[in-house]
Amino acid sequence: MSFANLHASCVELDQQVEIPERAGAGSSSSAGPLLTMESMLNVPFRKSWDTCREVPTVEDEHTPWKMIKLLKVISLCVIAVVVFGLALCSKVSFLLLITLSNEGTKILPDEMRPVALLCIGCALIISSVFLFLKSVWKACYKTSKLPNKSTIALVLFFEFLVAMGAAILTIVAMPHLDIVTNVTILNSVAVLSALLQVITQCTAKERNRFLVPSITAFLLILLGYVLFLVLYIMKDPTDIKTIIWVGLAVGGSFLMSFNWWENYFRLISENSSSVFLKALCRDVKTCQNMLHILSSMLRIAVTAGVLGAYVPLDKMDWDIVTSIPSRETKIIAIIIGVQLISSALCHWFSLVACKMHALRRCFILPLYLASLAVMVLFVVPVIVYYQDYRTSLNGTAISFTGYCNEVVDGRNQSLNGSVFPGLVLDVTHTLCFLDMAKITDISLLTGSAVSWWLGLVLATLHLWYLNVSRIQRTQDLFVRRLFEGAFIEQSLLLNTRFDIQTKKGRKKNKSSDTAMLYLCGTMWHETYGEMMNIIISIFRLDKYRPKIDRKFDDVTFESHIYFDDAFKHVQGSLGNHLNTYAEDLVRILTEVYGIFTNIDDKFFKHNQQVPVQKIIRTPYGGRLVVTMPHGNVIIVHFKDKDLIRHKKRWSQVMYLYYLLGWKLMTKYYARLKKGEDKDELTAELQREKQNTYILALDGDTDFQPAALMLLIDRLKMYPRVGAVCGRIHPTGSGPTVWFQKFEYAVSHWLQKTAEHVIGCVLCSPGCFSLFRAAALMDDNVMKKYATKSTEASHYIQYDQGEDRWLCTLLLKQGWRVEYNAAADAYTNAPEDFKELYNQRRRWGPSTLANVVDLLGSTSIISKRNPSMSKLFMFYQLFAITSAILAPATICLLIAGCLTFVLTIDSNAALVLAVIPPVIYLGLCFKLKSDTQITIAGVMSIIYAFLMLVVSMSIIGSMVEDKTILTPSSIFVIGMALIYIITAIMHPQEVQLVFHGFLYILCIPSAYLLLTIYSMTNMNNVSWGTRESKPTPGAATPDPVAMQTKTQRAKSTFQRYFSWCKCCKKSNQLPVNQEILITESQQPGLQPQNTIVGDERIPEEQTQAEPFFDSPIQCFVTQLQNMSSDMQLQEDSLDKEEEEFFIELQKKYLEPLQDDKERQKAMANDLRELRNKINFAFFIMNALWLVATFTMQLFGASFSINLPKVNFDLETTGEDVIIDPIAFMFILGFAASVVIQFLTMFYHRIYTLIHYVAFLDTEPSEKKPEPIYLEGKKAKSVTSSDSIADTISDSDTISEVDSEIEESDDEFFGDGDGTMV
Repeated sequence: MSFANLHASCVELDQQVEIPERAGAGSSSSAGPLLTMESMLNVPFRKSWDTCREVPTVEDEHTPWKMIKLLKVISLCVIAVVVFGLALCSKVSFLLLITLSNEGTKILPDEMRPVALLCIGCALIISSVFLFLKSVWKACYKTSKLPNKSTIALVLFFEFLVAMGAAILTIVAMPHLDIVTNVTILNSVAVLSALLQVITQCTAKERNRFLVPSITAFLLILLGYVLFLVLYIMKDPTDIKTIIWVGLAVGGSFLMSFNWWENYFRLISENSSSVFLKALCRDVKTCQNMLHILSSMLRIAVTAGVLGAYVPLDKMDWDIVTSIPSRETKIIAIIIGVQLISSALCHWFSLVACKMHALRRCFILPLYLASLAVMVLFVVPVIVYYQDYRTSLNGTAISFTGYCNEVVDGRNQSLNGSVFPGLVLDVTHTLCFLDMAKITDISLLTGSAVSWWLGLVLATLHLWYLNVSRIQRTQDLFVRRLFEGAFIEQSLLLNTRFDIQTKKGRKKNKSSDTAMLYLCGTMWHETYGEMMNIIISIFRLDKYRPKIDRKFDDVTFESHIYFDDAFKHVQGSLGNHLNTYAEDLVRILTEVYGIFTNIDDKFFKHNQQVPVQKIIRTPYGGRLVVTMPHGNVIIVHFKDKDLIRHKKRWSQVMYLYYLLGWKLMTKYYARLKKGEDKDELTAELQREKQNTYILALDGDTDFQPAALMLLIDRLKMYPRVGAVCGRIHPTGSGPTVWFQKFEYAVSHWLQKTAEHVIGCVLCSPGCFSLFRAAALMDDNVMKKYATKSTEASHYIQYDQGEDRWLCTLLLKQGWRVEYNAAADAYTNAPEDFKELYNQRRRWGPSTLANVVDLLGSTSIISKRNPSMSKLFMFYQLFAITSAILAPATICLLIAGCLTFVLTIDSNAALVLAVIPPVIYLGLCFKLKSDTQITIAGVMSIIYAFLMLVVSMSIIGSMVEDKTILTPSSIFVIGMALIYIITAIMHPQEVQLVFHGFLYILCIPSAYLLLTIYSMTNMNNVSWGTRESKPTPGAATPDPVAMQTKTQRAKSTFQRYFSWCKCCKKSNQLPVNQEILITESQQPGLQPQNTIVGDERIPEEQTQAEPFFDSPIQCFVTQLQNMSSDMQLQEDSLDKEEEEFFIELQKKYLEPLQDDKERQKAMANDLRELRNKINFAFFIMNALWLVATFTMQLFGASFSINLPKVNFDLETTGEDVIIDPIAFMFILGFAASVVIQFLTMFYHRIYTLIHYVAFLDTEPSEKKPEPIYLEGKKAKSVTSSDSIADTISDSDTISEVDSEIEESDDEFFGDGDGTMV
């Protein structure tokens, strides 16, 4: 048969394959009968007896949303009560100090008033001291930019006025006023804020909804001043002192109201043409640290000056401060302690309430009510005591003035009486100037109090409608870092950000910009179930954030899957075919599409017909474009390793340059060529880079949409965060997986949280991490990540742990990497002992290489990255040192066990403990990898029994010695308590504690044998996991491998032209010799310890068939014939995009050529590097063991002897002998664990804050109830926007009804998290 006839046959077969597509698109009538038959057989319904389906789990089965919602309610109630209670304590304690500084009090005599005034001064300056210390630290470690002189002068002028006003009001004036006035006059400090609100809203030139409340607030506060002046001055116009005190109170409160000028000048400058105002606000924002240092020092100095001058002017003596009786000292100490602590905690809990998005319930309302509660708390006891005294007189009438003269002022100072009655009478003393019989006095006092309180409420009314994002940054919530302890609720309310709110709507927050998200998964040899996980996760996200009928504009996304080594050569075919793994992926896409579109067909299951999708031939292989049910696309890139470089890092380089280089950057260059303004384009580009994110996924990752949104929150809110990872949960079964479950838990619970809190996370795992485009596109990140390994160390650092190396590049450039414990993802863990060892063989050396790289650049990194201080680098140095010395430490642990069990000398036990690891170390240099792992498995079992004995021996020694107060006992018990408490702090994962017993038994295997295996096999740079061995039929090398370079090129061209003809798209792909030259495939696996460069594992070969007997001639027709459920229409790539991929391949991704000489040289270099590192590594362990051996040998001379104490804390007469070196090491390790434990608590609090805010703010819609007709089920219109939508099928009406009844409880059922 001639080639022309063969081609005609191929075209005819293709036409038959494409008939359903063209018929579906409206083809000629000749195709009608064929389509009609297909429709009758497949489209309407399945067989009536075959309606049951096997559907994978797609709903969220991990997160206990009912418990989390309950926790949210409890948390909000607790926060509201705590904020209210702390504000109450702060204000009551401060006013008690004011009362005790009043003349005529009995609890604190007049001569001791300087003590109370000194405490008032401390309450005024304590926040300035905190601010000074924090600003100095930030100036040293972050930024210390100096502002302009004019800015310094103006800021210090305002701070001088504020400090002077606060000191005069609280130290000089308020001690001479009554308690009711003192409670409410603090609210009058909102006077200037109300006036500035009016000015700010007027300059905005818009119809502002809060202009009238601001004007009313200003007038009410002025009215309060008038009533206050009338009350005090008209009482006795001849009392000059009273007039002075009243004038100072009004003036002090007005000066104090300058404190929040920044809140309004910021907005006034935006709407003003004044260059000075704009420069001032810019300086204040960019030079905060230096300005805060100067202003704090000024406020402390002014307060001290006023206090120091007033005491002698009022004829008081400072000497009394040093001679206060113990009773008064305790009273004062308790009051000032409560004031200082409650003020600081109230500020922090108020911040928590705002971050939780509970502004009204837990912040504004409790603070409003605090002033009223303080008033009640002071006035009610006064009234009660007065009425009780009147009752005790048996009907004898007595006025309030008489009560004051006889009881309040006529009492003697009691040194031993109860404090509370004395305080009540002292408070009553401040009200004695009033005549309670006169309605005028009561009316004026009440009127001023109500006017000031209403003025504060109206001046802060805008806060009820403030637009606050989830986990809002503190600097975006509160304008000033400073809180005022003496004016706690006023400072918190007035310091909260003021925004112009028009009648048209609220101002849009910067964090609400729409983010562009690219989901990028890499695949190779994943199983059917593993690939099902990630595809279902992507379809969940499509339902959660639909593109069609979009209701939320917070994020748009595209999904990309990069399938490595997806093709195989089939003899007799004119083009390469997809291998079985790639075929499985296409089947999964079809199946999952059907699951998500048939979700409401509970009773009658339609045979799914997926809409026509696109298949495209590309320079790197092929592309499948699937539009998901809600409009978002998922693009599968099938990579041919003969056309483009394979392996995970190169797939990542491919999508980084495609998505960020081509899709993001090219359009801006095109617009620049058209003449658009360069500055505007640059600003727009930077904004898009900041709001473009890449989610790195593995081919088996399972996640919920809520977990992804929690990651996005971190990048949206904090612009210097370059990457954030979630909580990774290993899945699978068996002892190997159980060990990993606890190991992952401890790593995330303690290690990652500590890194997040005190520094930066060093590794954001590639299975579920979100990266910012601006960070990836920064200098020395993406470009360097695309570097080809040319040295032995490169293969270890670059290729063995690519995710850790990428994070190293980000950290070096100053970007922050974070960890979000609420964002859960699930990935399959190795279930086989050999696979686990091979995985950790890659991770161990790459971790060591990257950490050493960071430690070597400590000086540069600590200057460039504000989050990584030298103290944090020292913490990492200790951590890596502990990891290096882990083998020796395990040997010492086993030696201790042998000493206790066999009652032998400690040195002899140490020698016995060292012998097996040394033998295994020697064998690892001689034996093959598989044999090494087999030996490690046997030794692991033996060591597990030894560890059981170790555990029992420690318990036995405690029982035998009748004490737990030995270093080893304290350490073991302490570690156990830390792990148990940590697990309790993670209730959803508390069951993992039981896996901890297995973890303890496997410690020698994990930290001794595995360390030896990974270090001695460092020169093995193969992947080690998911490697498919060649089948017997595929053992012989491919004929292509036996060809010369010229023959291979010729064969490639012939295949290429035949492929084009077969698919009838001869103009789709240009002939490019450099791209199409394929490299020879290796016939099999190379020796394990010398694998260098690209690893070629042959795929399973199918039985060769004559190509004229099969319609499948290339991967296009292969996919088109694979399933009738999803029809594929061939499309072409844009010319410019095609040229981009060709250029990308030439520059970065050209397949690596087999160079036997280079591979041999590199194998030798890797062996030399392994030998050097192993020598240093194990010499350090040997030195540690020899030092311990020497200490034990001369124990009497070097050891530390401590008396042994029993359970009754009585000495037993024996001594505990402690090795000083071991003790210092254990002490250092315990210190690091304690640091991790404390940071875990801190991180858990902020995780709770984030989760509560997420539950309260994530937009969602409930599913409408389905409508049932008699005998039929009406199809319900489902909403696709709620994270509570659970995707499930049921076969009975009762089950559907039960879901509807529980829909409120499962409101967030589609989310995922380990918050609780």
